[in-house]
Amino acid sequence: MVSFEFTGGHPCLDFANTTDDRGSDHPQERLTGYALLVQWALEAGVLTRHTGERLRRLASAAPADAAATLREAIRLRETTFEIFSNVAQGRAIPGPALATLNAFVRRAAGHTHLVRTNRRFTSEWIEPELHLDAMLWPVSRAAAELLTGAEIDHVRQCASETCSWLFLDRSKNHRRRWCDMKICGNRDKARRYYRRHTP
Repeated sequence: MVSFEFTGGHPCLDFANTTDDRGSDHPQERLTGYALLVQWALEAGVLTRHTGERLRRLASAAPADAAATLREAIRLRETTFEIFSNVAQGRAIPGPALATLNAFVRRAAGHTHLVRTNRRFTSEWIEPELHLDAMLWPVSRAAAELLTGAEIDHVRQCASETCSWLFLDRSKNHRRRWCDMKICGNRDKARRYYRRHTP
């Protein structure tokens, strides 16, 4: 079974990282079907197992709708990547990308309501198991919260020439360079060693 990596430190960044080797000539799409979109959501903890099972059944009964939802998921992912890549590089966020994210945020807001638990209030999703795009609601809300929160200054992009994954730099001195030192960091060291020792 294919499994996903979660090195971004934030749900929306992990979602943006569902393309491998994005900076290379041959990026690898990880979300190649609706079932994998559900699997990512389950592994990321943005869907419950019960909801995931219901959505798989819905998708089997309506494959065209599931395919359309997957296309929307890719659009949200690419928008999220564009926005936070620009943030990491200190560039302005393009207006069309922000407008697209806002559309997803508004859609998600239409599926939430406030409920009282003891003396507190919390927000809950309304019947996520009935909507094929339910996993996109928490992702878009997470992106909005990251954009408007204090951690926005710590969004980074992997320094690997081929990776380009996004992550939150929660290191003590905020000088982390790699999404994963064991993978991208070691690959970069190996490349530099090869270049130094190749005539």
